[in-house]
Amino acid sequence: MSINELVNPSPANAEPAGTSSISPDLLNPVESFLRSDRIPHIWCPGCGIGTTVNCFGQALIESKIDLESLALVSGIGCTGRVAGYVKLDSFHTTHGRAIPFATGLKLANPKLNVVVYSGDGDLSAIGGNHLIHAARRNIDLKVICVNNLIYAMTGGQTAPTTPGHATTATNPYGTFEPAFNLPHLVEAAGAVYVARWTTFHVRQLARSISEAFSKKGFSFIEVISPCPTLYQRRNKMGDGLETMKYYKEKSKTRHGAPTGEVGLTLNGEIVVGKFVDRDRPDYQTMMRAQYVESLGARYVNEMEIEAETECSVCG
Repeated sequence: MSINELVNPSPANAEPAGTSSISPDLLNPVESFLRSDRIPHIWCPGCGIGTTVNCFGQALIESKIDLESLALVSGIGCTGRVAGYVKLDSFHTTHGRAIPFATGLKLANPKLNVVVYSGDGDLSAIGGNHLIHAARRNIDLKVICVNNLIYAMTGGQTAPTTPGHATTATNPYGTFEPAFNLPHLVEAAGAVYVARWTTFHVRQLARSISEAFSKKGFSFIEVISPCPTLYQRRNKMGDGLETMKYYKEKSKTRHGAPTGEVGLTLNGEIVVGKFVDRDRPDYQTMMRAQYVESLGARYVNEMEIEAETECSVCG
């Protein structure tokens, strides 16, 4: 199914006359990507995950991605529930295993556009090794990391991304552990595209996701998103609206900023922008080059055989 067919269904797919429906002109086009029968969702009022999903839908429209070639993989946590709400081929995997599952999909079918959509706890804690090695290998994955700075679904414990001095369920007197600077981590590991936005920057986020779709290799987009229930309440940061005002005031766009300088603090500046956009061979390109070097004429490229078979069948 194409994006156009999903967003603008033909009259043959329209509801029968006399049924109650909303005019297509009044529908949010992103609704076409959602499993509406599973709404209402589980996310708290003021949570930013739904905003990121809206941006993801806008990016699908702008990129004109073939939905038949798109697979979305998530892990455990609040953001992991995205896989169940989108009307796409999606997989809700076990805790920390979204990236290896997505890697298997990509290696089994290189034609797929594979998106990993999960949270900071799932991707950088139990899934931390998978994150850095996928970036090192430059697996052709698009990773959207919704960072709410805490373990939100399991009670508000300190996470690898929790800023110093923040109050959490496991650090009621303030966090003292150093936090991961995720853009710096994945750039050092080898990611070819790295960006960060907040849920206030909806247009910029949608644009970054679109850019990642056109990039070959490991792309990583961090989205700073509010957790009003377990992070903001404990740290006296107000509700969802107050957070949007905070993000607007504290964010500073610095495209190309050295990622070593974009670490987050409890109340300090939030550096956003596109930090890394570079090219290097992705995993499958390097793998084929190695096989050709080692095996020469004995190497058989399965993709080329498949393409020839399809051409002979069509011809």
